[in-house]
Amino acid sequence: MKAILVSLFLLGAAPDGNAPALPPEALAAPPVADDSPTAWACTIDTLRAGKECVFEADLSSGGPSESQDTANKKTLQEAARALCSEAVGNIREGRPDATLTTLCERRFTTAVDQCGLDGTASVIDAKGRFAPGARACYRALSSVLQEVQLMATVASPCCECAARAGCPGTGDRCYADVSQQASSPAALACMNDRCSDACSIVLPSASSGSRSAPSARERNTSSASSGSASL
Repeated sequence: MKAILVSLFLLGAAPDGNAPALPPEALAAPPVADDSPTAWACTIDTLRAGKECVFEADLSSGGPSESQDTANKKTLQEAARALCSEAVGNIREGRPDATLTTLCERRFTTAVDQCGLDGTASVIDAKGRFAPGARACYRALSSVLQEVQLMATVASPCCECAARAGCPGTGDRCYADVSQQASSPAALACMNDRCSDACSIVLPSASSGSRSAPSARERNTSSASSGSASL
């Protein structure tokens, strides 16, 4: 009798084959995995914005492949120009700086050498997420963009003016030296003399231990004063 009751209970509990399927949002519906990228996934967008992120791509690794290694590097090299132009333009309110953009692209290409992953996996999956094995690659690319943003902020106007004025140490060297406060005395003297407005935030202040070279106006004033005193 007990066995009959259990059988009837199980039959009553069995789902009706004609019953409609539960909607996905129903509490009793079976769970459905959502493998779409989250807002925290490391992507080109997070790289561009300098945001914290998580390497959540799920990629299977295989044996080394030269073609995959080349494809990985090519993928990021193709993004270099857009990323570099944006890194410079966003800081400069849309105004380009061709010299700094080219410098950024060269540094980006050097950093991309770390992004082949030896061809064992795609550096970016089909959903645009960086592979977990691309951490060093991502950090290298992020460092380039951060350095370029610093150069665009503190060095770009000054180096553009210095190049027009014919100061020593211009070009790529100027951007690196100015952003690291490592410009030569001759370059600083020229910037102070010919580009004092554009270079004001990077020139040594008068209160610092070493006084910068006098400007042309100061030299003329000094010469006039010396002449009057000798009379």
